[in-house]
Amino acid sequence: MDEWIVKYPYADIAAYGRETPAATALPLAALATGFILAMLDVTIVNVALTDIASTFGASLSGLVWVVDGYTLTFAALMLAGGALADRIGPRAAYLSGLAIFTLASVACGLAWDTASLVGARLVQGVGAALFIPSSLSLLVHTYADEAVRARMVALWSAIVTLSVAAGPVVGGLLISRFGWRSAFLVNLPIGLVGALLTVRLVQAAPRRPRPLNLGSHALGIVVLTALSYFLIQGPERGWGAPAVWSAAAIATLGCCLLLWQERRASVPLVPRELLSRPEFVASAGIGFLANFSIYGQLFLAALYLQQSRGATPLETGLQLLPLMGVLAAGNLLSGRISSGRGTRFPLRLGLGLASMAAACAAALGAESSHAVFLVLLTAGNLGVAIAIPALTATVMRAGGQDHANSASAVLNANRQIGTLVGIAAMGSVLHALPGWGTGLRVALALIALGYAAAWTIALRGLRSDGRPTPAEAAPGRP
Repeated sequence: MDEWIVKYPYADIAAYGRETPAATALPLAALATGFILAMLDVTIVNVALTDIASTFGASLSGLVWVVDGYTLTFAALMLAGGALADRIGPRAAYLSGLAIFTLASVACGLAWDTASLVGARLVQGVGAALFIPSSLSLLVHTYADEAVRARMVALWSAIVTLSVAAGPVVGGLLISRFGWRSAFLVNLPIGLVGALLTVRLVQAAPRRPRPLNLGSHALGIVVLTALSYFLIQGPERGWGAPAVWSAAAIATLGCCLLLWQERRASVPLVPRELLSRPEFVASAGIGFLANFSIYGQLFLAALYLQQSRGATPLETGLQLLPLMGVLAAGNLLSGRISSGRGTRFPLRLGLGLASMAAACAAALGAESSHAVFLVLLTAGNLGVAIAIPALTATVMRAGGQDHANSASAVLNANRQIGTLVGIAAMGSVLHALPGWGTGLRVALALIALGYAAAWTIALRGLRSDGRPTPAEAAPGRP
């Protein structure tokens, strides 16, 4: 999660010079609410899947839609959300997104069937795409003093990491005591408190209107929606079904049109100069593959623990706690390694560890002991946690001062698309191989391949380690 923290798109620190009258943590609490909701929601839902299936009789593809519906709109609208925040102001965008997300969470809790739940999840993603790009901008604007801002960003990092780690346990506690609907309804009081605190404590930041490439945004939504339908419904309807092939054709045609549109657009979604930088392209590929594997693994592990091992939601949350908690340790370790060895080494080390752990888990499959299975998944998450902060730093370096915001925005959107495809791919494997014996092995092998591909790109595609050259480090050099 480090890329949300280090530098989120549209958070232009240099643009704000206003001093904060009272450097308290209350505005931070208001702005952290959105992240807490978004991060808890990602992990809580995975713990609730088995109970949702029991309530609605949902198929495996239905459960995939429950998870991926949120990610679909979140990924598709993230870049547009940042541009809209610039046009209407970050505070207006943040409050609007928080309201949409909170109301959609209530709709999730009141859902009467799988379709209504998926529809509400889609709306949740719209809200998150609005409030997440604007939250760090507001944080930077509120804490103008650099020393205070550094402390608040560190506290922000701790809050986000704890939210990710606590998600499975909080979800397990809520679901075991109050049922799966409580995992969504709990967002109502949190969202209301966050909105009230924001209105009272956070001042509006300046608007910075910029062009909004509606054509490219719309094509991106079409491509991701069609791709999602193809990947999720293909196993259930049959890959030869007309609707499935139509979705594939629409995704392909939409992608071609998007590329054509981007080539001729005066303000493309991704600056052309960025695409000419091999380090940026390689980093974007690594981001996609890393999220493909890590969130595919989370979806797979939550289902496996409950459906094969017979764990309750609370037991599942407790067993997943080490997998999520190790993210904080990995982030800290990554920073220490990068300071001495540059960013390329922790990227290669972390992705290599993740690929080996997943490969061992795939080789052992369901025959491994419960403890060994969880230890291997935890080791994989530790590797990813070491790699991601270094990946973020690499992208920021590739973007440079001129394109740092765009580079970060593309990385984050690309990672969400990786999440979307990874979960859909796990659903396809489990649908084709319903027995956990073979299905688990194949799914874990696919996760290992994703990590291995990312590791290969890190080996071959990244030439700079982020450290200054001897000439740059020479005394007297500006």
